[in-house]
Amino acid sequence: MIPYKHEPFTDFTLEENKQAFLEGMKTVEGYLGQDYPLIIGGERVTTEEKLVSTNPANKEEVIGRVSKASKDLAEKAMKVADATFNTWRKVTPEFRADVLFKASAIIRRRKHEFSALLTKEAGKPWNEADADTAEAIDFLEFYARQMLTLKDGMPVESRPGEFNRFDYIPLGVGVVISPWNFAFAIMAGTTAAALVTGNTVLLKPASTTPVVAYKFIEVLEEAGMPAGVVNFIPGSGAEVGDYLVDHPRTRFISFTGSREIGTRIYERAAVVNKGQIWLKRVIAEMGGKDTMVVDNDADLELAAQSIVKSAFGFSGQKCSACSRAVIHADVYDQVVARIEELTKELTYGDPADQANFTGPVIDQASYDKIMSYIEIGKKEGRIVAGGTGDSSKGFFVAPTVIVDLDPKARVMQEEVFGPVVGISKAKSFDEAIEIANNTDYGLTGAVITNNRAHIEQAREDFHAGNLYFNRGCTGAIVGYQPFGGFNMSGTDSKAGGPDYLQLHMQGKTTSETF
Repeated sequence: MIPYKHEPFTDFTLEENKQAFLEGMKTVEGYLGQDYPLIIGGERVTTEEKLVSTNPANKEEVIGRVSKASKDLAEKAMKVADATFNTWRKVTPEFRADVLFKASAIIRRRKHEFSALLTKEAGKPWNEADADTAEAIDFLEFYARQMLTLKDGMPVESRPGEFNRFDYIPLGVGVVISPWNFAFAIMAGTTAAALVTGNTVLLKPASTTPVVAYKFIEVLEEAGMPAGVVNFIPGSGAEVGDYLVDHPRTRFISFTGSREIGTRIYERAAVVNKGQIWLKRVIAEMGGKDTMVVDNDADLELAAQSIVKSAFGFSGQKCSACSRAVIHADVYDQVVARIEELTKELTYGDPADQANFTGPVIDQASYDKIMSYIEIGKKEGRIVAGGTGDSSKGFFVAPTVIVDLDPKARVMQEEVFGPVVGISKAKSFDEAIEIANNTDYGLTGAVITNNRAHIEQAREDFHAGNLYFNRGCTGAIVGYQPFGGFNMSGTDSKAGGPDYLQLHMQGKTTSETF
């Protein structure tokens, strides 16, 4: 593979970087409240019905009004994507990769603008927004390089008198349904993977964060992507999402989001509809209930710091977030006391203010769900930090720690997707691993220990797609820690990994006899 190195994170302690971000914020504030059309075959299409994107830290502030696709427009986009596939699949892999390389260069130049837009539209604090933008750049760079490696297929054996080849060819039209929590990185990564492999795309971004997705399509156009390759069709999941998942010309669905919607897509995609001549492929990443285990032989300060950062970074709204900690009985009281201390020190509020460690949750429905879980937590355990919320101006929930929970408690089993961590005690390391594995999910996990035998035991027995030792359980880097999980966390598709692009292609064997 052509050498790849991930995009560095910005050091905001440096004054020039701080000023650059504030300039990016000014740029974004200059285009708040605008209207955005659909993009179908390069054509701008405006509809009367709009998705209104607002700032979750200040719900009165409109980020943009985005035209909403109907079933008829989704069908139009499908026809365009289907027709464009016949030309795009024949475009050289080098051309397709160059579109991604150029797009990453454009985004790098506008890095702080995109990060500021994520602060406004998704409620991301500066560091989290910066990491989201860096990851978008990483996906473009990594997948472009990977395509240049895969373009010649894989070596197979030939015999005297015959020549055999194994090549990858694209699948067809892909429906990309992206999430709001990594509104830039995952949206850009899933779209880029589909287009660089020669497929055409119908992009349906999350309804709460469509403006950043529109801006990304503009970047792809500037980078030389032909009309019709990626079509921008935000809309209702029930109307547009279901229609496209069921469509006989849909070849694959790339989805990131909740378990409920993911399993529904998986079921619907399994149905062979009239006129359909293939079995649809589903690439799904659906969430987690991620556990950090603290051994009795561990750096306890590292444990407490890692749990707090992994639980409350971006208000716990990451499928990789630490939502459960299981702590060995010998050190339980000590670690819990430090977690309580650290959590109470955290500042939360408008993420536009760099002083705030964390910002709002995404919307009213999310706020209500998280607050209802906090009420459940009060009955199931003991709240030692947080437990309060305020949705008068934005959707703010205080970082919340619930301790002394039974491992089977609802707060320890169900995905809250907010700034809430549940803590249980384990009598032994064996029991801690058993508890870590007792959910329906298997996305990320972490073990804090200085015991080498326990590290190897966890490597074998802790059932998670991404397992970390002596660090937090969030922050996988493209090309370094391929990301995806087991069980109800999805199809373990390993985004940013060595075999992700092949999920968007099919292998073709050709054999010529001389």
